Amino acid sequence: MDVTQRFTDRVENYIKYRPGYPPECLAFLREAAGLQPWWTVADVGSGTGILTRLFLENGNRVFAVEPNEAMREAGRSLLAGFDRYHSVCGTAEETGLKARTVNLVAAGQAFHWFDAARAREEFLRVLVPGGQVALLWNERKHDATPFLAAYDELLQREGTDYESIRHENVDGERLSAFYGPGGYREAAFPNQQTFDWDGLFGRAMSCSYVPGPGHPRHEAFTAALRELFEGHAEDGRVAFEYDTRIYCGPLS
Repeated sequence: MDVTQRFTDRVENYIKYRPGYPPECLAFLREAAGLQPWWTVADVGSGTGILTRLFLENGNRVFAVEPNEAMREAGRSLLAGFDRYHSVCGTAEETGLKARTVNLVAAGQAFHWFDAARAREEFLRVLVPGGQVALLWNERKHDATPFLAAYDELLQREGTDYESIRHENVDGERLSAFYGPGGYREAAFPNQQTFDWDGLFGRAMSCSYVPGPGHPRHEAFTAALRELFEGHAEDGRVAFEYDTRIYCGPLS
């Protein structure tokens, strides 16, 4: 499957159940990159606009670059009230943006899908001199609780291609190659979601590596997820705990 189309049938659940980014991310970018409200930001792989919203609420002009039409349309609908929001059909490798017009390129939960070498060239083209790149992920703590450990085991057992596409495959070596010899700064902030059964099911279905309706393993996955929920829920809820990891620097 074309990776840009992996989430076409996941949009509704993505909107409802994916986590946002804590405000500490903005504070880090102000300190580490000099982020200002007047900066122009390109949110590349913007999806439904979760990260885009963070920058819009900071006052930034944001170009939300997204190749998937269904996700791009969702972002347009959700963020229509922001006059500094601009929706762009493009990819990390071909954003469609003008050269030297962007102060910060950001990518939330997206860089692991990019052709890193080609994206680097494109980001260098669109960034103003001294511009920065910020990469963010909400990284689920796989073994912080018995529930999270069991959930991760379920994904490994019943997921479609969980191990091969998870963002943790982007390691320090790949980040160093992307940013260059100047290096990058990093930080991590706690983040959490709690779910009832419907929320947990929706959160799982928002992931492209989970077998969705019509997949031969969908019913088996759903039954196992329900059993996991019933075995671990407290007062009818379970918690997803994350480290929101952020990396920032110029491309040297």
